[in-house]
Amino acid sequence: MTQLPPLNGLRAFDVAGRHLNFRAAADDMGVTQGAVAQQVRQLETHLGVPLFERLPKGLAFTAAGRGYHARIATAFDDLRAATETLRPEPGKVLVSVTPTFAAKWLMPNLPEFSAAHPEIDLAVLATERVSSFHGDGIDLAIRQGKPPFGAALEVVRLFRHEVIAVAAPTLVSGQSLPLGPNTVSRLPKLHDAHDLWPAFLRHLNIEDRGGRGLRLSQTALAMDAALSGQGVVLVSSFLAARDMAEGRLVQVCLDTLPGEHDFYMLAERGSKRQPSVQAAFDWFASKADAKAQT
Repeated sequence: MTQLPPLNGLRAFDVAGRHLNFRAAADDMGVTQGAVAQQVRQLETHLGVPLFERLPKGLAFTAAGRGYHARIATAFDDLRAATETLRPEPGKVLVSVTPTFAAKWLMPNLPEFSAAHPEIDLAVLATERVSSFHGDGIDLAIRQGKPPFGAALEVVRLFRHEVIAVAAPTLVSGQSLPLGPNTVSRLPKLHDAHDLWPAFLRHLNIEDRGGRGLRLSQTALAMDAALSGQGVVLVSSFLAARDMAEGRLVQVCLDTLPGEHDFYMLAERGSKRQPSVQAAFDWFASKADAKAQT
């Protein structure tokens, strides 16, 4: 197995390569300029190739040094990232949520969280994929799902997935709410990846006479299209609650469609949580809809 170069020399080379100056590298590392220069020379001797050209006003990479520095710098960046994942910063909490939950519930409620916990740096990972507590370094996750989730997880149901049909008031202006099934049938429909319209129309015992409608990849995008008056969208009631309360959306009919997968908060069970993580966990739990607890 090839012997690894001395770590001190690699570190000195990395920092000197970022500055292309031994004095600036020494200031960065908190050592003397001579110590940095000596460590780099020892590394060059170990490798058997020069890495820098020494110039009157600084340094320049040799061809070999430039390529070697790119890979060494990447390796040190990976080491720093791995260490940060292993040793989380106090006061920092990483929560994984879906993009729609982030846009339509979490972002509007973040000012309240920040006011209640100004000491917590809440970082949001908005992704459709299932995140890993260890691999991604997340502290909390909020996902749609169906129990059981496994004994290793602590689970709190936040919201029931109760599907309603909503639209901008301009789309149904001049009509008396709630609309009848035949009127709903003729409205333009907005579709997302969940494709709930076929089940909702069967529930109303009607056919779709609203045309092809617009198809979007995320519920958040479909809701934005609804807000601009482009059609009626099916969405979980809690996601539309703020827009309905402020008059930007209206529920076009009273019928609801119960979904199979509710919204849950997940956290690792067993290990002692950082105070900041526990505070964030308690805040999210406090926002749970009362109906979700029954």
